[in-house]
Amino acid sequence: MQDLPLLISNLSATGDILTELIAGIPEDRLHLQRRPGFWTIAEHVEHLADVQPMLLERIQRFQADAAPQFIPFIPDENDTRAESITIDIADALQRFARCRAEQIDLLNRIDKTAWGKSASHPEYEHYSLYILVRHILMHDHLHMYRIEALWLTRDAYLTELA
Repeated sequence: MQDLPLLISNLSATGDILTELIAGIPEDRLHLQRRPGFWTIAEHVEHLADVQPMLLERIQRFQADAAPQFIPFIPDENDTRAESITIDIADALQRFARCRAEQIDLLNRIDKTAWGKSASHPEYEHYSLYILVRHILMHDHLHMYRIEALWLTRDAYLTELA
């Protein structure tokens, strides 16, 4: 856990990185569905905003629960994502930033016992607050990578990610 300050610092920066990434993408690309079954750039941004409250709640449960137990979060293919064309990207970016600020504030205040707790999560062999923090960062960057790929990658090289 020696890299924890670095992880939290990077989580703090993600909103700015995401906002700058989106600002550089032409408007006509934000709602373009590149292939059947692929999310649009707007849908990736909406997803990032939508999962932040769930992640905040998980951080809060590490603080509050003696032995937190979690269930997998698996977005349904018939999920509640709005039609891409109706997604308000500016609103999604603001929601992401607000919730991320709450997460960072809590992570900076959380007591040491929370960092030492193990949790139960059926998807993972081990789960802890530290793993969750690292997982949040990787999840952010996975979606930002997919956003950049949807924007810049030529059709012949666009990879289908399961």
